[in-house]
Amino acid sequence: MAHATPADRPDHWSTGSHQDDGHAAPTLIGSVQRALRLLEAAALHEGGAPAKQLAREAGVALPTAYHLLRTLTHERYLRRVDGVYVLGPAVGRLDEAHAQQSRRHLIDDVLRHWHERLGAPVYFALYRDGEVDLVATADTPGNPAVAEWADFRETAHAHAIGQCLLSQLDEEGRRDHLSRHPVRPLTPYSVPDSQRLLRRLAAAERMQPVVEYQQYALGVACAAVPITVGSAAAVLAVSLPAAQAERLRVTTQLLHRDVGSIMRRLRFSISI
Repeated sequence: MAHATPADRPDHWSTGSHQDDGHAAPTLIGSVQRALRLLEAAALHEGGAPAKQLAREAGVALPTAYHLLRTLTHERYLRRVDGVYVLGPAVGRLDEAHAQQSRRHLIDDVLRHWHERLGAPVYFALYRDGEVDLVATADTPGNPAVAEWADFRETAHAHAIGQCLLSQLDEEGRRDHLSRHPVRPLTPYSVPDSQRLLRRLAAAERMQPVVEYQQYALGVACAAVPITVGSAAAVLAVSLPAAQAERLRVTTQLLHRDVGSIMRRLRFSISI
């Protein structure tokens, strides 16, 4: 049977080849490459460009370009308006995903910095859509994060992260949260009921760190420093063995002292 030459091969066949060192090059899909070139060409024309121009700029044969443009339009990566092609909404979703990923990397960098500096697990959390959202954690096997044995969202009353976030809400917001997630003691040290917690939150000085000892888990102490950007309530928190109470106070003071610089780095990540 005759072997197909490169010119005879269907568009979906591999275009892989062997490198000079004898190792196989990555398998590349020609049709995907050509579609990407067409997208890149379209991105250069804010007002759009016709198929012939895009094909020429992308170095794609016109019949192939028509097929690919039709597919890209169907998948909403392009839109055809008055005979020209412009970028579609699917490209915007990719851009948004990239921006979100960049924000997440920034948060991770901040947490890693403080984890290394403090030698303790560090947490970043938000109060979003009426719930506690633990966004990211930095820890190591030698300094592990607290095991989430009871859902953090449902037990905000029992850990420093949740108490610190609730402290940034008004009384109506706190009562609304507790109506959906009633107080239930998790350890002998936990706040016993909603009224006791509400009184404690009302008496606390606004935007000050919150420290709790063994309220969420026996043998663990946590501290959370409030960070507020616009209307978003956020916290940076640390946890340590309860026996290291003195060290917890020192780490909390360091976080609170540098909260301004932390806010400046995180302010563009709050919407993640």
